[in-house]
Amino acid sequence: MQVGADGWIAGARRVASTHFDARPTAGAADAAVNPAVDLVVLHCISLPPGRFGGDEVERFFAGTLDCDDHPFFARLRGVRVSAHFLIGRDGVLTQFVSCRDRAWHAGASAFEGRPGCNDFSIGVELEGCEYEPFAEAQYATLGALLPALRAAYPLRAVRGHSEIAPGRKTDPGPLFDWARLRRDFAGNSASDC
Repeated sequence: MQVGADGWIAGARRVASTHFDARPTAGAADAAVNPAVDLVVLHCISLPPGRFGGDEVERFFAGTLDCDDHPFFARLRGVRVSAHFLIGRDGVLTQFVSCRDRAWHAGASAFEGRPGCNDFSIGVELEGCEYEPFAEAQYATLGALLPALRAAYPLRAVRGHSEIAPGRKTDPGPLFDWARLRRDFAGNSASDC
């Protein structure tokens, strides 16, 4: 897996979202290279909650979800969110937004005193919910994605949505295997989990 110069990963399913904008350049001389991107935020999502395998999450991030399709979706009417990546239960990686752009995944958030995590992070959604274990195939894909992101960006940390938006968010939840993630990247100072 490799992040291209355009911020897209070859081989990932590509479903373009309109829910993104340009990252702030923070004074960078070359807007194509933003050294501020140093955080990966892990999330989990299922639509409707607890249902896996459909295309509802994909349609939600792409802005094409019909909010009349299910009673739960009514609360999503007018909501515009996205993530850079979604890892399905089967391990399939889908990319919605170039890593060079700002996906709208973190909302009101802060990391190490810096507010607005969307500005300097890459959002990775795991298809799932907080009360079910994640699939082996998802950990395998995440294990391939993180080194590719690390090769392209000066990543310093991987955090859960709950850690950057405490009290507001609880994902990826208590069943995400952080110890496994730390083991997979043991000895790599560039990936503080």
